[in-house]
Amino acid sequence: MPMNKVKLALFAALLAALAAASAAAAGTNLSLVGYSTPKAVMAKIVQAWQQTPAGKDSSFSQSYGASTDQARAVANGLEADLVFLSTGDDVNLLVDAGLVDSKWNRQAYGGIAADTVVVFGVRNGNPKHIKGWKDLIRPGVQVLTPNPFSSGSAKWNVLAAYGAQRRLGKTDKQATAYVQRLFKHVVSQDTSGRNATNTFLAGKGDVLITYESEALNARLNGQDIQYVIPRQSMLIELPMAVLKNSSNKDVANKFIQFVKAPTAQALFAQFGFRPVNPKVAKTYADKFPARPGIFKVDDKIIGGWRHADDVWFDPNKGRMVQIERAIGGPTSG
Repeated sequence: MPMNKVKLALFAALLAALAAASAAAAGTNLSLVGYSTPKAVMAKIVQAWQQTPAGKDSSFSQSYGASTDQARAVANGLEADLVFLSTGDDVNLLVDAGLVDSKWNRQAYGGIAADTVVVFGVRNGNPKHIKGWKDLIRPGVQVLTPNPFSSGSAKWNVLAAYGAQRRLGKTDKQATAYVQRLFKHVVSQDTSGRNATNTFLAGKGDVLITYESEALNARLNGQDIQYVIPRQSMLIELPMAVLKNSSNKDVANKFIQFVKAPTAQALFAQFGFRPVNPKVAKTYADKFPARPGIFKVDDKIIGGWRHADDVWFDPNKGRMVQIERAIGGPTSG
């Protein structure tokens, strides 16, 4: 074959390959597996992403449910390109399964897509006068919090209850005893934070321990949940990570970059989540007041997710399985 024809053939093959790659990128379907609360805001974020050059013509398959259950499902084979879970503990479950890079928390903002805090949902007018953690263990107060073996929200609630006591000067033994006393007041442990909200809205209990974002999102849906932010509360950091075996890793990473950029962060704020992007957070500072008593999972009193999981949520020897057995509560997801 003459040299010019060879060059033309190679050029044509290159163009065909580029066209195929472009078509594949344009038609990418991302599978997103998430925890229950952010379903509404993620629908808006996906729509905004699809209006960008990087997201044009892309589509999403989405699954939402209790965070730990969702992580287990992915570990057991549920298809996912990326996950949006409610705890770093659930992402670590996927790290241990070999599905997520162990350095996921070294991404921008520590791998966190949005924040919120632990709050107390109360009945209209707050008839039980709930202000702080000590009020939850008063005689006659009925508390709702999800099952810590299926729900990420429940894990945050447990650690917030314990950490609040430690911040108030209690010893480890005293703070753990408070958590057990608190769970004697728990009258319902649903599988997820969203299900717990629905049970509360149906009329059960006096107090719902929940996310600030969950309460604000319920208001957007016309469900008036009043809530109190206790003086000692916990910052809930919500991670998003790409699966190592995803065939769409490049697109998934670009989507996560978009999630942390101003457009998506503003949407998070509008749906009740605290932005991690500092410029957007400053814009919404009046909506999300700073609290001096807010602590994080990496605080020395908690010790990070690996330590917290071993101490509190190990299904065989953790403190929560012992507490649940003592009160006749759930011991699995």
